[in-house]
Amino acid sequence: MDFEIPADVQATLDALDAFIEKEIKSLQAQDDNERFFDHRREWARTDFENDGVPRADWEALLREMRRRADAAGWLRLALPEEFGGQSASNLKMAIIREHLATKGLGLHNDLQNESSIVGNFPTVLMMRDFGTEEQKKEWMPGFLDGTNGDEWVINGMKRWNSGLHHATHDIIFARTSGTPGDPKGISAFLVPTDAPGFKVEFFWWTFNMPTDHAEVSITDVRVGPEALFGPAEMGLELAQHFVHENRIRQAASSLGAAQFCINEAVRYSNERITWGKKLSVNQGIQFPLVELHTEAAMLRQLIRYTATMLDQKHHMEVTHLVAMCNYRANRLACDAADRAMQTCGGVGYSRHMPFEHIYRHHRRYRITEGSEEIQMRKVASNLFGFGSSKERK
Repeated sequence: MDFEIPADVQATLDALDAFIEKEIKSLQAQDDNERFFDHRREWARTDFENDGVPRADWEALLREMRRRADAAGWLRLALPEEFGGQSASNLKMAIIREHLATKGLGLHNDLQNESSIVGNFPTVLMMRDFGTEEQKKEWMPGFLDGTNGDEWVINGMKRWNSGLHHATHDIIFARTSGTPGDPKGISAFLVPTDAPGFKVEFFWWTFNMPTDHAEVSITDVRVGPEALFGPAEMGLELAQHFVHENRIRQAASSLGAAQFCINEAVRYSNERITWGKKLSVNQGIQFPLVELHTEAAMLRQLIRYTATMLDQKHHMEVTHLVAMCNYRANRLACDAADRAMQTCGGVGYSRHMPFEHIYRHHRRYRITEGSEEIQMRKVASNLFGFGSSKERK
């Protein structure tokens, strides 16, 4: 495997950097938009009097960023050409996501709500491969631009519904046959949020604000065959359709955030003078950052190797490698942010530096996208042969 960044990918990184300098940084700098990136003023993004959801002006800025990125041909980079994309490989996207995160926080690649000039569109591929022609015609435009005889009666609760302060429909996975624990028997439905019996109970306030994560109750909600998303009883297959691409790109983003924290801690310790000498001459400062920097270097190669394998093999063949990348990178981001705070002392703990914000955001990925315990279980299943023909009886 060639460990150098491929020339075409490097050219893309250079072009992205030029686009950020020309279009995105100027947008961030105008009309007091910098208030949204002041780590001390979380309230600038958060409508605390409206369940803590994102403020309208903050989301309007994100929409303008996405519009510019789409017009320049970047937003849909990973999508197939039929949807206006360039079919960028998983390796290319992993390198790009790490590169953007390593640049630090900004409108080009913000942490809150996973906003980036290169978008993730898992629902587009889900709809392409599982949706009916009628659903594709109705839903695909909204999935791309961010607007959004039998009958089933759905009852239950759903937690952590992202984007429910705007969404017109919610994807609901419900058991329609089989017994609890069976992989088959779960169906996916596109349920209107204004359907009788569909109620947003409240929004969960989280470690990192603002929030768009709703708690939903579903009481005798009736949907027809047009709401069925993909084959009946095969909803789990639909859900897994995009998870590996999401996880490897999240791993790359966490790696980039970790490297940013390491770089900033090194910079600060080289500039900070204590007792007449640089803080960085102390081995107690050096060694923890050396360990983190070394882990980042090793993880970088695993992520790029895994992304390459995703491009070449069926995604289920490398699910254990994706799991390794995901849980280790998410933990590394938290460890690096924590060490950067410690290195920079009181000012590192303050909101005048970005580390506490990075920690609060990336801490959730040790739980979401599959908790690290679930990721480790996937690795163990491969390592010990559980769930395969090698499993001991």
